[in-house]
Amino acid sequence: MVKYERCHMQDLIILPEIPKNPSQGVLLDRAFLLAHPAHFIALGFGSGLARKAPGTFGTLAALPLYGLLAYLLSPGLIVALCLPAFILGVWAAQKTCHDLGAHDHGGVVIDEIVAMWLVLAAVPVTLLGWVVAFALFRFFDILKPWPINWLDERIPGGLGVMLDDLLAAFYSIACIFLLNQFIPTWI
Repeated sequence: MVKYERCHMQDLIILPEIPKNPSQGVLLDRAFLLAHPAHFIALGFGSGLARKAPGTFGTLAALPLYGLLAYLLSPGLIVALCLPAFILGVWAAQKTCHDLGAHDHGGVVIDEIVAMWLVLAAVPVTLLGWVVAFALFRFFDILKPWPINWLDERIPGGLGVMLDDLLAAFYSIACIFLLNQFIPTWI
């Protein structure tokens, strides 16, 4: 599909049809990803460029990253690593959302990655543990029960972007704790 757009009155420019961010018309592509380190971090090292369900792809990107971390570090150290990663995520999300002209652009997935690391630290490194962690986190991240939805609407900037997913992680961890209490052999 080709889109025709007039740049000047006398010139006709032919441009390929490229999906753009509707808020500002900023093209979300590899060039934007690599234009600034904050973009690379916030867009989940490229996973946030997915055209459909970028949050799910960002959450999926957290899995191999956590696997690598789990090979090198204990779950407790990974949880401790989440604090500087959260702070870095606030900065990267703030810069990237500003550049995209959006409050919380769907392509910004560093919040999913850091939050998912916290949830994965609460389960054993098994297929069932990771599937349950993934499903619970995506459920709460998409549903956004109170106060997640309240924070998402009222806390501006990178902090707001990161904070709502942090709460979704805590809800997920609480469910995992309850599973462990009532069905200790589930995993």
